[in-house]
This record gives sequence, C-alpha cells and structure tokens, in this order.
Amino acid sequence: MNKNILLKVAAVICGISGLVILAGVLVPIISYEGSFGAKYSQLLSPISNNNGVLGTDDNYDYTKASTWFTGGAAREAFISKNISYYTISIPKLKIDTASVAIGGEDLSKHLIQYPGTALPGKRGNAVIFGHSILPIFYNPKDYISIFSTLPSLKAGDEIFVAYDGVNYNYRVEDLFEVLPSDIEVLEQDSTDSFLTLVTCVPPGDPRKPKRLIVRARIVAPEDINGTTWN
Repeated sequence: MNKNILLKVAAVICGISGLVILAGVLVPIISYEGSFGAKYSQLLSPISNNNGVLGTDDNYDYTKASTWFTGGAAREAFISKNISYYTISIPKLKIDTASVAIGGEDLSKHLIQYPGTALPGKRGNAVIFGHSILPIFYNPKDYISIFSTLPSLKAGDEIFVAYDGVNYNYRVEDLFEVLPSDIEVLEQDSTDSFLTLVTCVPPGDPRKPKRLIVRARIVAPEDINGTTWN
C-alpha cells in the first residue's frame, strides 16, 4: 500500500514538474505576444510586401549575425582579420561591460556591431546585434542569452558604452518590431549619435519571425581624454 502511494505521489510530482517546464517555455512567448507584441505590431514597416520571415527552420543558425536580415550585409562584410572590441553596459538588465566585436559575426561569443554602421560616440547609428533565448535561462554573462530580456527596456533607461578610452551615455527613446526584410532600421542618421540594439523575438520562439529594435540617443559622454564626440 505504501509503495503504491509513493508511486502515485511520484507520478503527481512528475506531472506537476512537466507542467511547470511547459509553462516556462510557453508563458514567455504568449506573454510577449499579448503585451509587447500587440503594442508594437503596428510599427512593422509598411513597405514589406511579404512575411519577411527568414530561417523558420528549427535548425537555422541564429548565432551568425549575417543571417538576421534579408537584403542586408553579406557574411563577408562581417568577417575581418583585424577584429576590434568595445564594451556596453545596461544596468537595468544587469549587463556589465559586455564585449562588442567589430569585424565578427559569432553571436555565441560576443555582441556584434553591424558592418558599416557608425562607431559609438560618432554621428550616425551604431547597430549592435545580440542573441536571445527563453528569459528563464537568462544570464547576462552568457552571449547566447544576453539579450533575452531586452523587451523589458523602456524609454528613459540608460545604456553605457566604453569605446576608445571614452565613456558614452545613451538613453532609450523607442522600442519597436520589424520584419527581417526591413533593413531601413540599419540606415544611418547623421543628426546625432544613436545606438540601436537588435535581437530576435518572440523570446523562445524557434522561428524568430521578427526583430526587436531598441533605439537610444546619446546624452552626454564622460570625456576622460579631454575630447568631445563628433
């Protein structure tokens, strides 16, 4: 009798554990679509005339930055023999001095700056790609999950960039979604110094049908070398 009771208890525990795991996978996706996705879906570029979905196969390699946008920079543009680095910190997400590679495309090792975009602190738009997975596995020190909580940023949140001996302070202005074919978000704007963070959404969805865009503008650099941004 006791053995049967133990087996029944074990079965119940296993069943509950399975439901918890399933909820951990489905809830972030459903929650994202019901709140953030609904709020920003109207901001999808109106010029897109197709679904713009790139890599809907589960085996598609989203750790390669060159695969994220159709019609964007070719893989060769990402790869350089002389890779340089700078760092980015996002206090709200507990991201501290994460490495951004200029001249690489492996998102499992670094954040990646999109080829041809402005350098931090310069006039233009510095675009940074970061990988994401289910938020329950979020680790700000793991580049596979580093942008998993990017959708939680809000206007006014701060982002700090250290480049070439100078610290720059950016402030989030806007968040919106685009399709993988909407490469206009990668274009330059010389009216000021902008920072654009990009990740695939919804979090945990293997199809990764959309791209989340977080747009920030420079506030005032901490000029430790006696120079100013230009």
